[in-house]
Amino acid sequence: MRRSVCFAIIALACGVGLSAHGAQARDQIRIVGSSTLYPLTAKVAEHYGKTTGKPSPVVESTGSGGGFKLFCGGIGDEFPDIVDASRQITGSERAVCAANSVRDISEIRIGYDGIVLIGSKQAPAMKLSPRQLYLALARTVPVQGASVPNPYQKWSDIDPSLPDLAIRVYGPPPTSGTRDLLGQLLMDRGCKTFPDISAMESSEPDSFRLLCRTMREDGAYIEAGENDRLLISKLEKDPTSYAVMGFNNLERNMVSLQGIPIAGVMPDYDTILDGTYPGSRPLFLYIKDDHRQLVPDLAPFVASYVSDAIIGDEGLLVDNGLVPLPEGERSDALAEAQKFIKN
Repeated sequence: MRRSVCFAIIALACGVGLSAHGAQARDQIRIVGSSTLYPLTAKVAEHYGKTTGKPSPVVESTGSGGGFKLFCGGIGDEFPDIVDASRQITGSERAVCAANSVRDISEIRIGYDGIVLIGSKQAPAMKLSPRQLYLALARTVPVQGASVPNPYQKWSDIDPSLPDLAIRVYGPPPTSGTRDLLGQLLMDRGCKTFPDISAMESSEPDSFRLLCRTMREDGAYIEAGENDRLLISKLEKDPTSYAVMGFNNLERNMVSLQGIPIAGVMPDYDTILDGTYPGSRPLFLYIKDDHRQLVPDLAPFVASYVSDAIIGDEGLLVDNGLVPLPEGERSDALAEAQKFIKN
């Protein structure tokens, strides 16, 4: 067992926190989490290394759910310091963290993004309602009052105004925060246009989620992993397919990609920030407070991440697709960051 891990276990067993004297300091920050945030956080990590001369943090794309699983594994050198997440941590994830002595966690909102359906510039343009999106992607759908395996093979089978193309949508896996919010923000909304299913939301919530959020497994919805760059390449090569991704991927690739309006609203900075786009979502950093002394660069890195140079209105990440926080939320985020930095 590594010396730092041994000291960490001794410290926990004795009821004391980790300190520079209780564990060997690690000189490199470890970050896991959202595939949507991965390219943004990787840029922050690179910027930090170049501007400080210190080791750039290691950033891994694991999906938000996968990131929380690793993050909540425990305290010590072998566990990640930060999760960048495209959704908030759940109660069950917090319980796992607490069971593994990860009890002090800082949550910092860093900006907004949107869950968007995108295609190549050569793909047929279309406008979708949440109901049409649900009918395209759900494993079972209502037909004549019964829930049946999804019979729709082409977009035009759902509505003649849609393209006469086979439904083929690449999307995030279950470990992804984008997948979670695809269900909550878009699939649920389409599902609730059917009164019988909508009534189940309060009376039978588990059945409601199962009906609304379970995705097709017949090739129309294809789980594409956490490599967004590879997925964009697939779209560029195949103009008959689409993908569910974060808005910042669209923003960074406007030359080759197009966004699909949902509920009559095109995804852009304004509609994501004001909430009129139905797939709008906040983005977060979760930081393990007990690693502040284990990883000396952690507090300076967090200070860099929340600076105007990174997430301000003209910051590095805004140039790469992040929708910046409005003034009030920005003040709250800075206050939360300062609590972590100064403790």
